Amino acid sequence: MTDLVTLAELGSPLVVIGGAAYVRHASPAAYWSTVGLPLSVARLLASYSSTMDACGLTVEPPRWRALAVRATTRREVRPVPPRRGIIRPTSTGLRMRLRLVPGQEPADVAASAERLRHAWGVQSVHVRDVKPGVVELRLVGFDVLRKVRMPRRSDSRPLQVPVALREDATAFVRDYRTVPHELVLGATLSGKSMYLRNLVTGLASQPVVLVGIDCKRGVELAPFAPRLSALATDPDQAAELLPVLVKEMEDRYDLIKVRQGLAPGTAEELITSDIWGLPEDERPAPLVLVIDEVAELFMVATRKEEERRDEMVTQLIRLAQLGRAAGIYLEVCGQRFGAELGKGATMLRAQLTGRVCHRVNDEASAKMALGDIAPEAVQASCAIAPELPGLAVVGETSGGWSRIRTPYISLADAAATCRATAHLAPDVPALNPFRPYVPPPPVAGPDSVAAARPVTE
Repeated sequence: MTDLVTLAELGSPLVVIGGAAYVRHASPAAYWSTVGLPLSVARLLASYSSTMDACGLTVEPPRWRALAVRATTRREVRPVPPRRGIIRPTSTGLRMRLRLVPGQEPADVAASAERLRHAWGVQSVHVRDVKPGVVELRLVGFDVLRKVRMPRRSDSRPLQVPVALREDATAFVRDYRTVPHELVLGATLSGKSMYLRNLVTGLASQPVVLVGIDCKRGVELAPFAPRLSALATDPDQAAELLPVLVKEMEDRYDLIKVRQGLAPGTAEELITSDIWGLPEDERPAPLVLVIDEVAELFMVATRKEEERRDEMVTQLIRLAQLGRAAGIYLEVCGQRFGAELGKGATMLRAQLTGRVCHRVNDEASAKMALGDIAPEAVQASCAIAPELPGLAVVGETSGGWSRIRTPYISLADAAATCRATAHLAPDVPALNPFRPYVPPPPVAGPDSVAAARPVTE
């Protein structure tokens, strides 16, 4: 009897430990809220001063303070850590502000982020500069990129689409007003299509003209046809569509010049305003051009195709250089995009400010996307595992970079969203010849009243 009681007493802690381990694997958010959060807060409060000292984030106290300590107590004067603010728990981690001591800068705290992560037992530590002398530490308790759940609160401003989740548990927002053109690279099955689905479905609910060029016979963009104002499915159609877009851009510049009172012959490069300065009733709708597999526009086999390629590349470069002020934005996707594609490829890539690099097959492809704006991100993009589709590295023009991952959305759901928002597509008469054909939905016929044929021997 005594042995049975002992086994029962030992079994209860084992059940609790096993249950906690299962919850940590199956539902990291629930584990963090119940177990991880209290433990991390306890570690932080108990070891804050010693951790800051070990990380080299403490400084000698002011002379007046040292004299006061020696005069009132016999304690040893210890270095002073940054003053800690209130700890604010979140559903994915903690937030805490630090007031830096004189002589410190945010880079000093960012350099110790990996040490702080291990000391406080969290997944990652991110540092954000709030104002001079104050930084915010965002502690993430678990791997939020393993199972993506977008934040509930997101800005719904025009031309802003939350398309992915950052590794610091904040939303990665594709803002066309800030970053007008973007390059998205990645190998097959790396997650480019999922990125495009989230982007198109986010733009579908806004009054934005969506134009697609998909030289894979439209297999990627054709499901979004009800919401597209124009679609080219091969290089020949793209060669006809691009001049129309350039003409649309020039017409918008003429509209701006008329509003500003400029002479009709003024060159576009000399106009510093854009369509957002026009009255709302006169402002044309913004236009987003999505290009899937851009390399197909550069591939040529004959001299005639080479001439067509040069014309298309020239028109794309014009749209990238001058399109922002006219409200025309580019989203260029491909597996590789370098000088080997031909004349104009490097010049076009230089105009694409935003960079998103999914898993690639070689380091050279990663350098094409990130090498010129965030060299440190090249190795991070090469380390993406094939088992994590949708994981990517986004580079910023300031030199920073971060990991992101897009949430899963099925093609059927994305197509349904485009069908439901088809009425929001702005009317652009110049694009009507390129509007994709959308078959009417099947009409359910009346139930048949014919009797079944009898079964005969």
